[in-house]
Amino acid sequence: MIKDYVVFDLETTGLSPDKDTIIEIGALKVIQGRVTERFSEFINPHQPLTAQISELTGITDDMLAGARDLMPVVREFVEFSEGFVVIGHNLSFDYRFTKNAAEKFGLSFDREGIDTLKIAKTVHKDLPSRSLGALCEHYGIINSAAHRAYHDALATAKLYQTLGHYFEESNPGLFVPEKMSFKSKKQQPMTKKQKAYLKDLCKYHKIEFNDSMEQMTMSEASRWIDQTISQYGRMKRF
Repeated sequence: MIKDYVVFDLETTGLSPDKDTIIEIGALKVIQGRVTERFSEFINPHQPLTAQISELTGITDDMLAGARDLMPVVREFVEFSEGFVVIGHNLSFDYRFTKNAAEKFGLSFDREGIDTLKIAKTVHKDLPSRSLGALCEHYGIINSAAHRAYHDALATAKLYQTLGHYFEESNPGLFVPEKMSFKSKKQQPMTKKQKAYLKDLCKYHKIEFNDSMEQMTMSEASRWIDQTISQYGRMKRF
């Protein structure tokens, strides 16, 4: 098994890296088998969370209100993981979101990775579920706050070590890092009309228009406007 790596996990507003955004990054850096650094930070999406996401993660709008914007947090995580193999459970999901966000801000996120879900699907065909929760239960790994990024990353690190202990000798190829690949879609910046309406909407509902909003894509701006109207209502014209 490799001895130096970064295990990470994300919480997001939905399932699409093109339409949704990251709200939490949790990670731990392991060098020579020992945890040397930790990374855990909320991200303010500047839009209300759905009830489904809040229920799943336990994260609320109030918890994100004082968090930093996406750009500085993603930049710090890219630097945190630079030069390391990344490990995750269903790694492609977290990798796509991170790479999409990184490229939005002109950052490179090209990594080799190991997916514990891929390993489990091969060595545990007997289990009805290979979710992180099911595997933690199977191996007696305690995850004190499931569906929170850092705790899921920590549980994944323990799972990786456990799977390696039992299966690397018989399945060495499963534990070899693979180059991650994901080509993000070219995003169009929001239109002048969208920007003007978004600013008016923010002013009307007393919402701060910030640097993160300045960098919204066309689809992000459209989604943010729709969600804001849904939560706060349309502007009334007098």
